[in-house]
Amino acid sequence: MNHLHLLISIMVEGKTVKAQIWDTAGQERYRAITSAYYRGAVGALLVYDITKRQTFDNLQRWLRELRDHADSNIVIMMAGNKSDLTHLRTVSEEDGQALAEREGLSFLETSALEATNIEKAFQTVLNEIYHIISKKALAAQAAAASTSVPSQGTTINVMDASGSTKKVCCST
Repeated sequence: MNHLHLLISIMVEGKTVKAQIWDTAGQERYRAITSAYYRGAVGALLVYDITKRQTFDNLQRWLRELRDHADSNIVIMMAGNKSDLTHLRTVSEEDGQALAEREGLSFLETSALEATNIEKAFQTVLNEIYHIISKKALAAQAAAASTSVPSQGTTINVMDASGSTKKVCCST
C-alpha cells in the first residue's frame, strides 16, 4: 500500500483552514522518510486498531519518534479506530484514554467504516493548530510593536558633555 496524501479544507471560527495530510499507515518501509514528514508537521494523528493490541503497543515508539523529530509545539491526537468492531476489541477505550491522559494527548475512538468521529478528529487537531498559530502571530505582533527601533534616516538628538545638542543620523 502506498502512502496517502490528502488536501482538506475545514472552517475554524469562520475562517477556512487548508491542510495537507500525509498517511504512511505506520508501515516500516516509510520509517526512513518519516523524519522528513516530521520536520514540517504542525499536527499528528496517531491511529491504532482497537482489534490489534500490537498497534496500540507501538504507539509509544511512534510518539517518541514524533517528540524526537518534530517541533515541540506539534499538536498530537490519538485515535482508536474500528470502534464498530466492539466484539473483536483487544484494547479498551479506558486503556486508550489513560495513555492519552498520561502523554497529554487528545483522544477519540473512531470508525472509518461508519464515518464515526472521523471529521471530529480532524476538526479537533486543526482547531488546536489554528489556536496555537493564532497565539504565535499575536505574540509576534505584540513583540514587534514593543521593540520598535528608529527607522533608517531618523534623526536623534544627543547631548554631549558640554550640554550642547548634536544631531546624529542613524544609517544601516
